[in-house]
Amino acid sequence: MIMILAMAVSFSAAAEAQFIVKIRPAGPVYRARPSCPSSAHVWVGGNYIWRGGQYVYTDGYWAVPPGAGQRWVEGRWKHRRGGWVWVPGHWKRFR
Repeated sequence: MIMILAMAVSFSAAAEAQFIVKIRPAGPVYRARPSCPSSAHVWVGGNYIWRGGQYVYTDGYWAVPPGAGQRWVEGRWKHRRGGWVWVPGHWKRFR
């Protein structure tokens, strides 16, 4: 049981890792959105992922919110000591 908990904590920490880059990458990437599949879908903006020692942009997509009252909060670049980190987009419950 303790081993499973330790593994879960380590995977969670790895998923939340932020990599600092000295120079902020270029501004937002604008691409044409495909047609919306239904009125239930919302646009999930593109994100940056850390791959091969650098941030790589991934395109946005249409998605159905995971629950009632949930909205997509866009990702953003945040200045930190020593450089910039990408704060990924995420679903958030709004009242």
